[in-house]
Amino acid sequence: MNVNPKVSIILTSYNHEKYICASIESVLRQTFTDYELIIWDDGSTDSSWKKITNYQDPRIRKFRNEINQRGGTLKQAIQDKAKGEYIAIHHSDDLWEESKLEKQVDFLDSHPAISAVFTQVRLIEENGEQFADQNHPYYGKFDQPNRSRSEWLRYFFDWGNALCHPSVLVRKTCYDDQIYRNGFGQLADFDLWVRFCLKYEIHILPEKLTQFRINRAETNTSGNRPDTRIRLQYELLKVLENYQSLASMEDLLCVFPEAEQYLSYPNPDLLYALGRVAVEHGLIVQAHLFGLNLLFEALNDPQRASLLKDHQNFNKKAFVEITKDHDIFSIEEINRLSNQVKEMDQLRIRVAQLKRKSFWYLLRRAMEKITSKV
Repeated sequence: MNVNPKVSIILTSYNHEKYICASIESVLRQTFTDYELIIWDDGSTDSSWKKITNYQDPRIRKFRNEINQRGGTLKQAIQDKAKGEYIAIHHSDDLWEESKLEKQVDFLDSHPAISAVFTQVRLIEENGEQFADQNHPYYGKFDQPNRSRSEWLRYFFDWGNALCHPSVLVRKTCYDDQIYRNGFGQLADFDLWVRFCLKYEIHILPEKLTQFRINRAETNTSGNRPDTRIRLQYELLKVLENYQSLASMEDLLCVFPEAEQYLSYPNPDLLYALGRVAVEHGLIVQAHLFGLNLLFEALNDPQRASLLKDHQNFNKKAFVEITKDHDIFSIEEINRLSNQVKEMDQLRIRVAQLKRKSFWYLLRRAMEKITSKV
């Protein structure tokens, strides 16, 4: 094996005995061959590890957690094991087209200003057939045009992630500067893309070179399940907090041109302006909460609060007025729906009463007719 490979491929594995061999072999069939394949199994309880150990290709390096760590292996593999100039991420249930690495390496070699290159994605069923459910959240999600980093930051803020993790090839120097943060169960990659775009440009190759498998039982890490839906709410807030790193007015206005009206010269308060934009223009409730937190912090900094009072007419009264307009935790909506349920229950009771009365009324009339004939 080359001790200094061009690419380090990190393939994370967990309980995908049905797919792991196809995933590995999609790497071994790559037309680009100057790579190391680091396979890290996170304590699989099926036959995944046995199948992994059957491969003897000298480019493969195998590691295993005896007990499942619920993530973290990717970060450890990049920091402690990867030797390549570029890092490719792969998953044990996804597939690559044979020319994927070659085309991505060629692109990064010829575009030094780009930090990471993704590919378009073909969604596949568990059996490998093309995924056709147009109502699924992932359908069309990764069909994205190229954008500048500022445009990506705005898209992420408004719409969330739209980049496919196992399609990426990244310069390792970028991972040295930005790495996956601990504590994310769903959005570790999304969190990283936001932090990348705060500093670097990215690119998507307009070819479907990655096959992303959709499990019907929603067992994907980002599958639509109660635990992922609950966890997602907090993690989105943590991702949005990265936007506080927009350090210059130019960067802020490139992403959020609406911020102009909240900037007072010669002492513009960037975080106040960001907070107002998040509250007034954010499309998701997490953006509103993020914005309110920024405004709260500004209000409780005496120096900032004094300037904002003079130049933006922003004070405690103004903030309290803003907070009444944002039902962050849907208290009023829940109350409204609860009242509707109560009204429906009362209506059902009334209908049942009328039905009983109608039945006895008809029965009595019928008996009266029978009696009168007798």
